[in-house]
Amino acid sequence: METESAISTLGALAQATRLDTFRLLVREEPAGLAAGDIARQLGVPQNTMSAHLGILARAGLVRSERYSRSIIYRADLDALRALTLFLIKDCCAGDAALCAPLIAELAPAAERTPRGRRYRPLP
Repeated sequence: METESAISTLGALAQATRLDTFRLLVREEPAGLAAGDIARQLGVPQNTMSAHLGILARAGLVRSERYSRSIIYRADLDALRALTLFLIKDCCAGDAALCAPLIAELAPAAERTPRGRRYRPLP
């Protein structure tokens, strides 16, 4: 990830509703959520949620797919991984012992088992 891309991605997350939306979608992986469900869970008007989802999509943080009459949104975990690696790439000047607590904190999240899929997967 380049610096400008990281700035764009971080900028998209630098607003409370968008950050909450992205975190919700990460929790709902791999099934994703319909736009209306996201709006209801976060207590945000649907037109406002659409604008926030558009910003997250342009930053590459979410993907969408039409499923019947709904648009299903999913967190782009590859984008999250790229951003995380960009931020910690030079962690502790490469000293693995100093980075161990950070890696240990991240590992349990990566080891969770995925939930059942409610929608068909994106190609």
